[in-house]
Amino acid sequence: MQDDTIAPVMNTQKPRVHAVLWDMDGVLADTGEVHYHAWLLTLSGENIPFDRETFRLTFGMDNAGLLAFTLGYTPDPDFTRRISERKEGVFRQEARGRVRLFPGAKDCLERLRQSGILQAVASSAPLANIEVLVDALGIRHYFAALVSASQLPGKPDPAVFLEAARQLGAPPGECLVIEDSIAGVEAARRAGMRCIAVTNTNPREALNGADRIVESLENLHPEMGWFRSGELD
Repeated sequence: MQDDTIAPVMNTQKPRVHAVLWDMDGVLADTGEVHYHAWLLTLSGENIPFDRETFRLTFGMDNAGLLAFTLGYTPDPDFTRRISERKEGVFRQEARGRVRLFPGAKDCLERLRQSGILQAVASSAPLANIEVLVDALGIRHYFAALVSASQLPGKPDPAVFLEAARQLGAPPGECLVIEDSIAGVEAARRAGMRCIAVTNTNPREALNGADRIVESLENLHPEMGWFRSGELD
C-alpha cells in the first residue's frame, strides 16, 4: 500500500496498463446521500432499522448482500427482488439533477481518453442506474463498456471486473481498478488487478488492500504519466 505522496509501487515486471475499470458510486459520482436516503425510505417502510454505519459498511455490495448484512440472514429471493426494485426506483427518481461528479473525475476521464487507455464502468449497481448516471453526468462517451454485477456475483467476488476486462479485450493483469469500497478493493485483488482506492466513502485504514490510496481523484493528476506511458511503475 502507498499513500497519496505517490511513492512508486514495487513491481519489477512493470505490467502495461491497457484498461481502467471505474466503480461508479462513490468514485466518479457522488451518489452516497441519494442511495442512503433511498435505502432509508425503502427499509423504514418495512420496519427494518438502517443507519449510516450500516450503509458505510455495505457500500459497494449488491442489494442482496446489503440486505443479508442488514438483516443478519439471507432473505427470500422474492423479498430481495421487491425491495431492490422499490429502492432503485426511488434512487433513479432522485438521482436526476442531484448527483454530481467528484472533483477531478472529468479531468481523469479526459486524460485517459487522450492517452488511448480503454475505460469501462464496472459497478454493483443495476445497469439502469449506471445508464441514468452516465447520461445525467454527460460521461457516457468515455466508456467502451458499462458492466453491472446485477446478473453476476456481487463484490467482493471479482466477476464484474473480470467481465469488464473480457468486454474490453484486456488481460486482467493489465487492468487498473479505481474503487472506494472495501468490497471493491477486495474484488480487484481477487481479479488479479491493480487498484487505486479513493477515500470518498471509507477511511484510509479500511482500504489498505489497495496498491495506492488517495484522498481525491484530484490527487491523480500528477500521476497521469503512468497512463500516457502505459505502465504502472
